Amino acid sequence: MLQDIRGKVQGTTIKVLVWLIVISFSIFGIESILVGGGSGGVAEVNGEEVTPQELAQALNTQKRRLISAMGDKLDPAMLEDDALKGPVLNNLIDRKLMMQSAAAMNLAVSKKEIGRLIGSMEQFQIEGVFSPELYSSVLSSAGYTPAYFKQTLRDDIALNQLRSGLAGTEFVTPLELSLNARVDAEQRDLRYLTIPLQKFLDGQKASDEEIEAYYASHQDDFRTRETVELDYIELTPQQFLQPVEESSVLEAYRLEIENTQYKNENRVSHILFEKRDGEDDAALQQRIAAAQAKLAAGTKFSEVAAEFSDDVGSAGNGGDLGFSTGDAFPPEMEEAVAKLGVNEISAPVKTDAGTHLIVVTERKEGHAPELEELRPQLEEQLQLAQARVDLLLAVEKLKDLVFNAEDLSRPAKELNLEVARSEPVARDQAEGLFANPALLSAAFSEEVMEQGHNSDVIELGDNKFVVLHVRKHNTPQVRDLADVRQEIAAIITDQAARALVAAEAERMVKELGTGASIEQLATSAGYHWQVEPGADRRNTSLPREVLGLAFDMPSPAQGQALADFVLTPGGDAQVVALERVSPGRLETLAEATQLELRRQISRENASLLDTEFQQGLRQSADISIQ
Repeated sequence: MLQDIRGKVQGTTIKVLVWLIVISFSIFGIESILVGGGSGGVAEVNGEEVTPQELAQALNTQKRRLISAMGDKLDPAMLEDDALKGPVLNNLIDRKLMMQSAAAMNLAVSKKEIGRLIGSMEQFQIEGVFSPELYSSVLSSAGYTPAYFKQTLRDDIALNQLRSGLAGTEFVTPLELSLNARVDAEQRDLRYLTIPLQKFLDGQKASDEEIEAYYASHQDDFRTRETVELDYIELTPQQFLQPVEESSVLEAYRLEIENTQYKNENRVSHILFEKRDGEDDAALQQRIAAAQAKLAAGTKFSEVAAEFSDDVGSAGNGGDLGFSTGDAFPPEMEEAVAKLGVNEISAPVKTDAGTHLIVVTERKEGHAPELEELRPQLEEQLQLAQARVDLLLAVEKLKDLVFNAEDLSRPAKELNLEVARSEPVARDQAEGLFANPALLSAAFSEEVMEQGHNSDVIELGDNKFVVLHVRKHNTPQVRDLADVRQEIAAIITDQAARALVAAEAERMVKELGTGASIEQLATSAGYHWQVEPGADRRNTSLPREVLGLAFDMPSPAQGQALADFVLTPGGDAQVVALERVSPGRLETLAEATQLELRRQISRENASLLDTEFQQGLRQSADISIQ
């Protein structure tokens, strides 16, 4: 198919269409095609738009969450926009409704509180100190701008206030607590015996006729797995490493010693004064003078920063801006920092951001290591840098070559690369290179597996690329009877033994119903039995199946016992005689248990209230989806 497309691209009609697309891009911009053009929203909630940008950001965020949660087990189909768009848009609509409700209740959070919260987040700190550079880097890698992140955080806090307020309207009545305690703290007296599967397995044997009949009627169970055997080319930077010239090492060393980590470092705090709406110069100077007066009186710089600074990002952290080697802050600030001694406070310094009072809280003297100490690191960096360039050039050439090639041999030869061969790879491959979802999806695609084309060059991350070709497709085949005879014999004997175990359990339940006791039945048959008085739902000494069955059974009549059995996954049977049920009583529970029960009921009620509140908002809202 790819080869057909490549051939048809040269046609006159295609050229005209491509030229029209180019003209559209130049006049309207690519956004007119990608997001439909115009300013129309993807939905409207009570007159407020959900914009295409909001949906795109939410989709991107959800994809990142899925990738982070699923890792290598992620199915690429889960990241398709068509699969995610509906649920993500619904979440955005619900969020809009909740935010509108929060706004109607005048729920909000101050800029200073947002700044304090951001400053306290560990992911933005280096050695416990807020780092503006790390803050920007982390947000950028996560696909956020600082403004968008602050707005999202502000909305999240408002929503938490709303939900906390709703939850706070819920309370647990004494009657609710008492009724829940009757169930939660209920105790059951029971006896049980175990019928082991092994006792019945020992006497079972499958005949040839049974094996052949089972094989004939269950052939689909004995098919080989569908697999593909692959030729593939794997590209990594390590394949392109080359020796580096000494002059390059010397130049890299020169640049390295000029790097910030080898210069003197100053740790700086500041108090920023921004000119506020309606504020004149005199009022601004009064605020600066008031802060200077407090500092002169001996008030800690961090306390004055928390009170006066308009920099919400640092005010909550005592005004701390982290370290600078002379290029992190505006030139006016760096000039003042260079002249200050440690713990010396500057005069007011004006920059484009406003007016600053600055203090140097720590100064580190830097020194550069010798060339030989850095040589291995520098050589590796230079090699990898050039190797990545060569790798990307090779990838681009490989893309063109495999597009038209019948297999991978010619592209590999032209680029002096090796074609590797895989062991058989199954659709549910869990180990090795081809456990990667993107590679599995390509290997078993119609284009590659059935039509015999080369795959695209697939980027796997960490500068690793793979292109593959299916050398052999192994379709599922029924295995020979001789190969599966023992397996079938084991299945037949296991099924027969399990049937006998179930029949034995049913017999014992009937005898218990006529007045026999667990002890009598167990002793006569040689089974293990046990008594468990006062078992509650949190019991850990009983087998899980026994506990589950005991609490599923109805309460027996006074002076009588009820009997039933359950089969375990291993094939054993547990026969249970339930003798008495004692409802739980709140007053018998420990204080800590009562408190946890109250919290559990409160959580359940709060969750139900939150769901009902959102449903109510939906029912009364004017929602339109474009």
